Amino acid sequence: MPIPPLPLGLTEDDTDAIITRALDEDLGEEGDITCAAVIPPEERFIGIMAARQNLVVAGLPVAARVFARLSPEIEFLPEAEDGEQVKAGAVLARLEGPAAAMLSAERVALNFLQHLSGIATETRRYVDAIRGTGCVLLDTRKTTPGLRRLEKYATRMGGASNHRMGLHDAILIKDNHIAVTGSVAEAVRRARAAGHDTIEVECDTLEQVREAVSVGVERILLDNMDPPLLREALEIIGNEAQTEASGGITLENIRAVATTGVNFISVGRITQSAPAVDIGLDWKREPI
Repeated sequence: MPIPPLPLGLTEDDTDAIITRALDEDLGEEGDITCAAVIPPEERFIGIMAARQNLVVAGLPVAARVFARLSPEIEFLPEAEDGEQVKAGAVLARLEGPAAAMLSAERVALNFLQHLSGIATETRRYVDAIRGTGCVLLDTRKTTPGLRRLEKYATRMGGASNHRMGLHDAILIKDNHIAVTGSVAEAVRRARAAGHDTIEVECDTLEQVREAVSVGVERILLDNMDPPLLREALEIIGNEAQTEASGGITLENIRAVATTGVNFISVGRITQSAPAVDIGLDWKREPI
C-alpha cells in the first residue's frame, strides 16, 4: 500500500520519527513474539476500525502510516476524514493484509488514533461552547513531550487555532520574564531592542494592563481574570491590542469568558487533560 500523504502541518520527518519510537518501544529487539508463535506467515486479516463512542476523528493518516511501516501489503481504506464528527458505531477504516503485521501494528496505531481523536473531541466541546461569540479558541504548549505537532494538529481538527508552536516562533512575555526584568515596560523594551516587532504580554493585574497598553504591545494575555475583571481590562485596552484570556478556563465558564469580548481564549486542558476515546479494530470474515 502506498504510504498516505500527511495533512498540512505534519511533516514526514517528525511524524515518522514519532512512529519509529512508538514501534521500537512496543516491539523491542525481539519483535512480536506472540504473533511469531501463533500466527502463520500466510494468514490474512480483515478488520474494521470503528468508533465505539461519539467522537471527532483525528489521526487516520498517522494510523495508516503505522500499518504501512510493518507491511506494504496492508490495505488501509479510510471511510471517515480527520475533523469529521461521527457517531458510535461509525466505520473509520477498513483494513486487509498479513495478519501478523496488522496485529503487531494494531496497538500503536490505535494509541495514536484514540489519543488524537480524544484531543479533537475535547477541543470540539470547547469550540461548540463559544460558538457564535466571535471568540477564537487557542491551544497552548501544555502538550505531551515529543507529540506537540501531532497534538496541535488534533486541536485544529477539533476547530481550534494554534497558538505558538514553541518558544522559537513568537514572543510571549510572561510573569516570570517580568519578574526578572523588573517591569512590563522593561521586558518589552528589551524584546524590541532584540529586533522583535510582534509582542504579546501576560498581565495579571489592571496595573500591568495599563503598562502594556502604554508601550504599544500587539496582544495582551489576561491571566486568571474573572469576567468582571476582564471587562475592566477590556475597557482599558480598547482597540489598542488584541486580547486573550487564559487560566482556569473550563467548559462551565468558557462562554461567560468569551462573551466579555476577548478575541481569543487559550485552554491547556484540550491537550493536557483530554481523555482518549474508544476506537476498536475487529476481525471480519468478509472481504473489503
